[in-house]
Amino acid sequence: MLTLADLGVLHGVEVTPEGAVVARLTPTYAGCPAVAEMRAEVAARLLAAGFVDVRVVTVLDPPWTTDRITDEGRRKLAEHGIAPPGPRDAPGPRSDPGPAWVSLTTLAPPEVPCPRCASADTEEISRFAATACTALRRCRTCREPFPHVKDLP
Repeated sequence: MLTLADLGVLHGVEVTPEGAVVARLTPTYAGCPAVAEMRAEVAARLLAAGFVDVRVVTVLDPPWTTDRITDEGRRKLAEHGIAPPGPRDAPGPRSDPGPAWVSLTTLAPPEVPCPRCASADTEEISRFAATACTALRRCRTCREPFPHVKDLP
C-alpha cells in the first residue's frame, strides 16, 4: 500500500562508474527493526530487474523526518486508516538552521483528524503504537481507534 519512496525512506539509487547499483535507505529511526527486511527487499527487486552488482546502504545523516513522506504517501496512509503526520514544511530534507533558543513549556497537543470520519475531536491513547514512530489515538466522534504517524521534525 505504501512504497519506500512514498514513505521517504528510499534516499536515492545510483549506478556507479563501475556499474554497481547503490540504493540508499534512511530508516524512520536508527533502531528501526524493519531495516533488514527493507534492505533485503530492495536488493531482491534490483536483482530481479537484472542488475548484478547491487548494494543497499543505510544512511543516517541527514536523519529521516516526516517531511520526507510524499503527498501521495500521506494520502495512502489516510486512505488505509492511518493518520498521517502534520503538513510538510518544505519538500526534501531540512537544512540545519543552527542553534536556537528553546522555551521549555508544555505544547498544546497536535490536532490529528480521524482518518475514518475526519473529525478533529481525537485523543491520544498511547504515545507508542505498533511501531515507535506511531502513536495510538481514538476518535471521540466515531469512537474508532487509529494509528497516527508522529511528527518527527
